[in-house]
Amino acid sequence: MTITLTHFLLISAVLFTLGLYAVLTRRNAIMVLMGVELILNSANINFLAFSRFGGMDIEGQMAAIFVIILAAAEAAVALAIVLNIYKRFNTVNVDEISFLKD
Repeated sequence: MTITLTHFLLISAVLFTLGLYAVLTRRNAIMVLMGVELILNSANINFLAFSRFGGMDIEGQMAAIFVIILAAAEAAVALAIVLNIYKRFNTVNVDEISFLKD
């Protein structure tokens, strides 16, 4: 059995669906961030799959590396925001945070 583009797209669709579910249903800010990371990883799988099977040569790998760097920066900034929210409101529950300034 050979692995084709369809297999990669199916795995990517499953990851995207799980990430979207986590973003829409979770109340914990850290779980929402994990859902966003799943969505970014599904985009990376698509970039790499189309790079290999679509004839994009190296552009797919470069786009995937860019997305990985962007995800690392997003995770660092988002974690700093979550820590500041926890410091101010003593919770990371998104529903309980009704205002961000006095």
